[in-house]
Amino acid sequence: MSDTANIDSTAPRKMPSDTGQSGASTSAAPRDVYDAGLAQATQDETRWKARAGLASNLRLACFAALLFVGWMAFGTHAISRSWAALPTIGFIALIIFHDRVLRQEARAIRIRRFYEDGLARLNNEWAGRGDDGDRYRDPSHPYAEDLDVFGPGSMFELLATTRTTTGCDRLATWLCEAAEPETIRERQQAVTELRPGLSMRLEMAIAGDESDSATQQEALARWATAPAAGLSAALRFVAIALSSCSLGALALWFFSESGPVPFALAVVVQGLFALALRSRVQPVLAAAETPVGALARTASLLGCVEDAEFSSTLLARLNTELQTTGRPPSGELDALQKLVDRRDSRNNQFFAPIAALLLWGTHAAISLECWRARCGPRLAIWIDAAGEIEALSAFAGYAYEHPQDPFPEILDEGSAFEGEALGHPLLPSDRCKRNDLSLGSLPQALVMSGSNMSGKSTMLRTVGCNTILALAGAPVRATRLRVSPLRLTASIRIVDSLQDGQSHFMAEVTRLRQVVEISRGDPKALFLLDEILHGTNSHDRLIGAEAVLKGLIAQGALGIVTTHDLALTQMVPASKGQMANVHFEDHLQDGVMEFDYALRQGVVEKSNALELMRSVGLDV
Repeated sequence: MSDTANIDSTAPRKMPSDTGQSGASTSAAPRDVYDAGLAQATQDETRWKARAGLASNLRLACFAALLFVGWMAFGTHAISRSWAALPTIGFIALIIFHDRVLRQEARAIRIRRFYEDGLARLNNEWAGRGDDGDRYRDPSHPYAEDLDVFGPGSMFELLATTRTTTGCDRLATWLCEAAEPETIRERQQAVTELRPGLSMRLEMAIAGDESDSATQQEALARWATAPAAGLSAALRFVAIALSSCSLGALALWFFSESGPVPFALAVVVQGLFALALRSRVQPVLAAAETPVGALARTASLLGCVEDAEFSSTLLARLNTELQTTGRPPSGELDALQKLVDRRDSRNNQFFAPIAALLLWGTHAAISLECWRARCGPRLAIWIDAAGEIEALSAFAGYAYEHPQDPFPEILDEGSAFEGEALGHPLLPSDRCKRNDLSLGSLPQALVMSGSNMSGKSTMLRTVGCNTILALAGAPVRATRLRVSPLRLTASIRIVDSLQDGQSHFMAEVTRLRQVVEISRGDPKALFLLDEILHGTNSHDRLIGAEAVLKGLIAQGALGIVTTHDLALTQMVPASKGQMANVHFEDHLQDGVMEFDYALRQGVVEKSNALELMRSVGLDV
């Protein structure tokens, strides 16, 4: 592994319930813990940076002394050659010391960034700085584009402290696919157990190096599951015997009068053995390079969690999956790294003749195959378990930074969404207006009217984002939320497509068809429709919207529809309680439009369109 990867090898492994890096109690406010941790990390970084500078200067001075002593001893012969030993030993010692100091400095830098990132999230300055998950965007997904699941400032970016490809993939899947109720409860228990473990999240955040791409993971999977190369463990004993014979014959040549003939015979036999295995040895040595680079971070991540004792069902099961060979996975992966390092040592031009004499490549290939036979079938399980623990840790980090956000109550059956003091999880807490909202048997759907900029679209996203968090197993931005299994779908951010020759209205109609199709499945749908059919005239809109809503309600779906067209609110009285009117409103105060973003019952009674037009200078 690289030096960067190795800085974590001496890190203490903490239990999920331990205190933070700064030593502060986990009961302290997250901001206070992060502030203290940042101050300590900054101090450590400054100290190690100073030591690194001192070590560098001492190395330079020691090297100069070595040159001077060498000139005096070997050039002018003014002093004994033994004097060169002292600056040589000192220079080597300083190289080792400087390397360790640089590792500690790199570790301190990573710790500082960990706390800076935490404070950036708490200060709502994280948008654009983290992993936005843009690679997961799918325009055809039922809600991801509409609810800012991916992209700058998205939910994924807020949550994604994950650093491995598997962990990121798992988190993205959880945000895009609702889990079963029992799975959600298991995740909630796991997140609750992991939430106070700040030190574990810190060690996971600074673990490993940066070599963990999807391409490398694919190469790793191919390598782990490839057919056996035919290098059995029995061949190892033959190789050891032949290498021993060659070394013994060489010793006889030097220390007796046997001559070179025994050594030559041993080398010939050994060479024939190596030649016979060459077609099997070379592919094994070549194939092992790429996977090890992909495992550096995963190995360090596993080292952070494999010794922890978990009590929650999900974490205990995942931890059990890591204990499969009688040796910790991180130990197995470290062993693999050493085998590859042993293979690479053949490339050293000074060691190459010795490697040839010792059948070095053959021994390395046989050892690699034995490792793959023992651990290859378990490798995918280890990586998958590590990715799930990392995704759970991402939820735990969010829960830790938002202690006021509770876990929702997950119902096993029925159709319900009952939220108290719902807020948008992507908005700053001090600017987040909370509202109550309830959907169930009566009413199933809400027709939400209101003026421009009054908060209708934000309310749709508030309901949608909290539903995503709830059905993924994370805390929600509310004081209380009861939700049943639901299939979320939304039509909020609809755009036309010039390349596809699709107008805005056609794009919206296509999305509505998707919403209707989803509502026919199980579990029941939760639909969020913003300004339904606003791309057509009011007559067609009224007829079309009424037909769509009646069809959705007939399928048992829950949902919200926003509108500027108050004619759509007239369908509510005839719905026999299945629909209800709610609204947002505004107030004109001293020529300034003000919004309280409070959800009210009934139909909005005024519009602000003309006032907004006048406020920007239009003569209307």
